[in-house]
Amino acid sequence: MKKFLLLFIALTLNSIQAQEVKTLTYFQNDTLKLDLDLYLPKKKAGEKIPLIMFAFGGGFSGGERTSEKNFGLFMAQNGYAVASISYSLYMKGKDFGCKGTLTEKIKAIQIGVSDMWQATAFMIENADKYNLDTSKIFISGISAGAEIGFHASFWDYKLMNLYKSNLPENFKYKGFIGGSGAIQDINLITKEKAIPMLLAHGSNDDTVPYAAGSHRSCPTNASGWLILFGSYAVYNQMKELHKDIELITFCGGGHEFSGYLFHEGQQYVLDFVDDVLNGKKFQSHLIVPSTNGKSSGKYLFCE
Repeated sequence: MKKFLLLFIALTLNSIQAQEVKTLTYFQNDTLKLDLDLYLPKKKAGEKIPLIMFAFGGGFSGGERTSEKNFGLFMAQNGYAVASISYSLYMKGKDFGCKGTLTEKIKAIQIGVSDMWQATAFMIENADKYNLDTSKIFISGISAGAEIGFHASFWDYKLMNLYKSNLPENFKYKGFIGGSGAIQDINLITKEKAIPMLLAHGSNDDTVPYAAGSHRSCPTNASGWLILFGSYAVYNQMKELHKDIELITFCGGGHEFSGYLFHEGQQYVLDFVDDVLNGKKFQSHLIVPSTNGKSSGKYLFCE
């Protein structure tokens, strides 16, 4: 009896594992080769698989696509494909802080976004091969990766894309999942362009602003001064537009919570994509009290 029980457990565990993880080259030219890791769930006959594009964090100077392997496996075990991409680390060896150059910062984001668009186009072009549903492509990321996600969702593709334009006309991501990210211009998020979002951010983040503020908390006279609109600013914008938004605020928290949704909070991501695909409407703000003794006098809900 014990042998049968162990066999049953082994078969059950095997059935929920991702069917496979494939490493694919999505972009290559004379000087650059970019890969992605595709986490695929077990195939179900006659059923196309939703896809989540993912970009890691690291200030456009470091990080690697394999850092969130557990997230890819978790989503694949629950029926979703995940494409975790490498992208150009334009700021490697450069200053992405206050002593950096504003134009270089923006260029780093633009290159990363263009890479994400190329990866998305590659997955669409190969959708039949991997049984993917091209009408259900989400985008996600941590920190710099979340900045890629924001701008890939709302920048003008024809104007900002640096490479071959091969996304379908009027392409739109199904939803966005962002950890401690921000967007350069809040007015890019309009009623027509808005997509459902799940965001998480620390209220005292001094790297990427939680609301409206300067990147890395730089003073206005710094050469690298860049205004950004973080998760709380986006949450308020989406509320005004009456669009679907979920925000998790870590009161008193800093940038250390940037990876929360993809580590401890994976269930929030799964529930979010399920809700979006099921047509559920939502607007919610989950406030997590400070655990480090810090609070933010700016926000009454954190007191």
